[in-house]
Amino acid sequence: MSDETIGVVGAGIVGLATAREIALSRPGTRVVVLEKETEVSLHQTGHNSGVVHAGIYYAPGSLKADLCVRGVSLLRDYCQDRGLPYRETGKLVVAVREDELGRMDALYERAKHNHVPDLRRISREEIREIEPHAGGIAALHSPRTAITDYPAIARSFAQDIVDSGGEVRLGFPVTGLTDVPGGIEVASAEARVRVDRLILCAGLQSDTVARLAQDGREPRIIPFRGEYMLLRPEKRDLVRGLVYPVPDPRYPFLGIHFTPRVDGSVEVGPNAVLALAREGYTRTRISPRDLLGLAAYPGAWRMAAQHWRTGIREYRGSFSTAAFMRDAGLYVPGVGVQDVVRGGAGVRAQALDRDGTLVDDFRIHRVGRVTAVRNAPSPAATASMAIAEHIVAAALEHGSAI
Repeated sequence: MSDETIGVVGAGIVGLATAREIALSRPGTRVVVLEKETEVSLHQTGHNSGVVHAGIYYAPGSLKADLCVRGVSLLRDYCQDRGLPYRETGKLVVAVREDELGRMDALYERAKHNHVPDLRRISREEIREIEPHAGGIAALHSPRTAITDYPAIARSFAQDIVDSGGEVRLGFPVTGLTDVPGGIEVASAEARVRVDRLILCAGLQSDTVARLAQDGREPRIIPFRGEYMLLRPEKRDLVRGLVYPVPDPRYPFLGIHFTPRVDGSVEVGPNAVLALAREGYTRTRISPRDLLGLAAYPGAWRMAAQHWRTGIREYRGSFSTAAFMRDAGLYVPGVGVQDVVRGGAGVRAQALDRDGTLVDDFRIHRVGRVTAVRNAPSPAATASMAIAEHIVAAALEHGSAI
């Protein structure tokens, strides 16, 4: 039994999963989630594509790989128990050129190390059997890759916290953290909350909130906007499941792909363009403060020097539907500009080191009584329940650095 109060900053899916894990695994502990918005899951979770990743892409032995595989099992069981959407649509990772076959084979070996279930290489003819309208010369088929509704899962997590005696306090933007005897005082403009320990899961604001806890300045969060098209309703039957490209290993992004959603719609995208605000879901949203922070960070300039050609290509797709759909049409050749309308967008909290390296794995820091999740990229939604177990075990039970 424990009479501690544990605070969690951030009501995205990782923060809520972590708070839920504490509430359920540590009887007697009071949990309070502090969220600046007036609803849960409004940012990365609320703009998520809904894919439950099987673990194909991640380096064996990395936290991403280990937590993704564990997370899929936990998430599937949770959705079945709560009656939440979970549909194994399957995924094709498609090679469209001969020079992609080596990367596809390397991806297959990586996925085998990660114990991705039922994955197999398939031929051009087998692609057509699974996805009659897809292109490609070979592919990996992951029949257990699924889709779900992450905002609905987040809301369910929040209800679990409340039902366990915890609190989800909305409209609480954290402006200060102060050490007090035996704990931490968390301040907003209008209120203060004292906790014994604190976990920061602040997503797009993770580096700014971590600095309030005197954590280091790196990695910094660089916002990348991913923009989607939607297939017109009469064209949705062109894809049955998920259709993805073979990813470029230099980048943590997966490229433009076709994603059926649980509501019946089919997304095409996303691209990956530098957003001009941390919460810049539209091209016109600009934050001078965020831009100044970006311009002052050496890592941003080093990243630009390394990847400017890719950046130009991504921006071309952002401003030209024809360019965007030329890339998409490699994977489903029957789809053109006339078959799509503009959809929504999400912003990815991409962590960036000072040397310009795009941080690919989860990164979690400890500073005294504060645990700061500094990088939780995709597949964080898939792995959210496993990430929660990891944080609770390492930060609260064992008390060790992560």
